[in-house]
Amino acid sequence: MTPFRRLWLAQAVSLLGDFVAVFAVQVAVTFRMHGSPRDIAGVFIFGLLPVTVLGPFAGALADRWDPRRTMITSDLSRAVLILLLAFATGIHQIWAVSFAIGCVSSFFNPAFAITVPLLIPQAELPAAYARLQQSLQVVRIASPAVAAALAGGLGERACYYADSASFLLSAGLLATLRCPRPAGTSAARHVSAGIRFLISDKKVSSLVLALAAATFAGSCFGALASLYVRDILRRGPSLLALISSLIGAGTVAGAAVVRRVFTRFRDPLILVCGGMATVGASLLGFAQLPNEPTAFSASFVMGAGVAAVMVAAAALLQGRTPPELRGRISGISASLTSAAQLAAMLLSGLLASRIGIPGVFAGSAFLLVAAAFVLATIAARNRN
Repeated sequence: MTPFRRLWLAQAVSLLGDFVAVFAVQVAVTFRMHGSPRDIAGVFIFGLLPVTVLGPFAGALADRWDPRRTMITSDLSRAVLILLLAFATGIHQIWAVSFAIGCVSSFFNPAFAITVPLLIPQAELPAAYARLQQSLQVVRIASPAVAAALAGGLGERACYYADSASFLLSAGLLATLRCPRPAGTSAARHVSAGIRFLISDKKVSSLVLALAAATFAGSCFGALASLYVRDILRRGPSLLALISSLIGAGTVAGAAVVRRVFTRFRDPLILVCGGMATVGASLLGFAQLPNEPTAFSASFVMGAGVAAVMVAAAALLQGRTPPELRGRISGISASLTSAAQLAAMLLSGLLASRIGIPGVFAGSAFLLVAAAFVLATIAARNRN
């Protein structure tokens, strides 16, 4: 098995465990603890806060450390932390564990971003990121059934044990990799160097900001999707699950297409622009044509657009960023996108109460199209 395949398998196994554990947490808070929407939102907010705050510094440290050891340490730490959820009896304990896991994950993500280009030639990065995106969506589609079977057959705690085991398996696979990184200067200097690079490279900085805007728009949809199905389409959980599955299927198909056509584009930024505009069009479909056929087609199209954005953006960022700065740029990007997710969680409900759910979707579509236009303008200037 090639080193990248081992990295890919480690990530896929870990993601499956994560999705299973998230399902168990939702079941625990909703049904066992009879929690409120605030309680559920708190789980995700406390998980995102560390990435938002620590992201740039974690990325700086990841640039200094051996990425393999960083990922292994992170996996082993999370394998222990996730077990604490099996014994949590109150919402504040779950929030605390979510926060701790988020802190550790802040270091894993930039180390992972550093590792992929070390194992794959630059020309093969788009195909590698397409495969990673496809595995993410396949796991996302399969995880509800796996989680439901575990929770229903063996109980909620079995999901946490499975997630812990997935982290241990991931750590074992990562231990077989060899990709050391040289030590660098202080973390503070590393963070400032990453910021200076972002300021100096307009294409990368614009792409990172556009990804944050896209994350905000997508998170608004995610936060309001269940209410859209219930209040606008007047349907139940089965339709919501189908929409989620169609988005995942669209992402898998879109990643396969991007993998084949990536090299035909002189500037991958055009693919990102097209993907953002595609997601915007799908959101506009949800907003303007609230019916089931539109929801089905828009969901699949949205997934395809997401694939174009994520695969092309990841390949572009890693290919354009100097190797010694990849952790920092990854950390800063993760910080901004996590902040966008938090903002969407906090604002989507308020916006929906003012302008309605279709209005929020339409506004998100406008934001995506505007961001795509800005990126396209930058790409055109670079060609000239």
